[in-house]
Amino acid sequence: MIETLLTPFQFPFMQNAFWISLIVAPPTALLSCFLVLKGWALMGDAVSHAILPGVVLAYILGLPLIAGAFVAGMACALLTGWLAENSRVKRDTVMGVVFSGFFAVGIILFVAFPSDAHLDHILFGNMLGVGQEDLDTALTISVPVCIVLGLKWRDFLLHAFDPAQAQASGLPVRMLHYGLLTILSLIVVAVLNAVGLILAVALLVTPGAVAFLTVRSFGWMLAVSVAVCLVSMLSGVYLSFFLDSAPAPTIVLVLTALFIAAYLRRRRQIVQASRAV
Repeated sequence: MIETLLTPFQFPFMQNAFWISLIVAPPTALLSCFLVLKGWALMGDAVSHAILPGVVLAYILGLPLIAGAFVAGMACALLTGWLAENSRVKRDTVMGVVFSGFFAVGIILFVAFPSDAHLDHILFGNMLGVGQEDLDTALTISVPVCIVLGLKWRDFLLHAFDPAQAQASGLPVRMLHYGLLTILSLIVVAVLNAVGLILAVALLVTPGAVAFLTVRSFGWMLAVSVAVCLVSMLSGVYLSFFLDSAPAPTIVLVLTALFIAAYLRRRRQIVQASRAV
């Protein structure tokens, strides 16, 4: 029985899947808290989709895929911000237009220039194909991101709640704004090989949403979000071995189940409080 339960840990490809989960879970979870509070959930979706043309162009030009992904992600974020500030269209509408346009360009380039790269791996990830280079890239991005968010979380928090108050307090508001966009683009690059473009939004939104429904303090929200993301990714990879399913969608299903549980728990607390009154 014990040998059966420990079987997934005996294979190198499963070990790498667990390692990439441990590496990318903390930064995505921390960032998700700020995206949830700031109402930038769609921004995470936009950037994750928008990096496709950058990946394809980088492959065509023989450049590192992560470089193309980062440039495309930043271009999407900056273009979205510029259009939102210089037009009457709301930010969420601009994001929908920009990221769908970027994604369409990526699909056209992928079809127009056939390659050995599999679109499924780009869109949905390939955790079981993660190699040492992917682990090193993810670690190189994740560690600095965790350090920055850990040291500056109060500044980012004030900026998320009240940018005007943050500016009045002397904080570099524009630097915080574009710094958060840069971090978002870097994180999407880090999780590219793990969960792909489409499923990356789940890691960038759901852990923070679960924590938001569970605790009242932002400090605890950060801790709970990291715990939720770690448990979901590790258990998703583990269960996928026995279910013979893809790890990334299994992780998303675990995250969704935790969100539903947190939502039902919160609803029950509200009902009990209303009855007590």
